[in-house]
Amino acid sequence: MSTLGELERTVMDAVWDAPTPVSAYDVQEQLAAAGRSLAVTTLLTVLSRLEKKGFVASDRAMRPYRYTAVASRADHVAELMHEVLGESQDRSAALARFVGSVSDEDATTLRQLLRGTS
Repeated sequence: MSTLGELERTVMDAVWDAPTPVSAYDVQEQLAAAGRSLAVTTLLTVLSRLEKKGFVASDRAMRPYRYTAVASRADHVAELMHEVLGESQDRSAALARFVGSVSDEDATTLRQLLRGTS
């Protein structure tokens, strides 16, 4: 899976947060409300890049084009975690370090998930 640059992540957060498919104008509004001003042409470039990377799909039957996330934010984070773990030369040590560093609440959630009782 490809990684996201800072601007790509910002745009993906806007796409993930939207309840329906979004246009570049919708993303621009959302970012402006958060205090970040970007040109629509910049957003179209980023959305096009995200589509090539497989993060979003576009509906080109509508004008302006509408974009939806191909996978959820949780799917993306899980894939990143799996990818990083896969690069480790000592998976057990990496997992032990991770588990040893999580909060008590997260440790409880992990135990529940491993038991299949979430």
